[in-house]
Amino acid sequence: MDTSNPAVFVNAQLIPNFIGKRIRTVVQVNQFGGGIATAKSTDDSQLTIKGLPQVPIMNFIEVIGIAESSNSIDAEIWTDFGNTFDTNSFNQLCQLANGEFKGLFL
Repeated sequence: MDTSNPAVFVNAQLIPNFIGKRIRTVVQVNQFGGGIATAKSTDDSQLTIKGLPQVPIMNFIEVIGIAESSNSIDAEIWTDFGNTFDTNSFNQLCQLANGEFKGLFL
């Protein structure tokens, strides 16, 4: 496992803390066109994801990439999670990974 450039688990609320850094998040795709997706984060904020191939509308995807701004991500890797996903559990994971248990995460 390559740990030289880890991706931090974040939801939209946490992205501003990691501008210019590699992050990992889950979003639900609302619109897609020209390699850019408009998506809803697990904490109900709108994000723009750049650099994606064709993405299924309304599916949840995990995106690993660079946070360009508080609402924009330049995707490096993406994984389709289908149309059902527990957003509440992911938000709790993000809080743990950036809070009390930060040391347990890369």
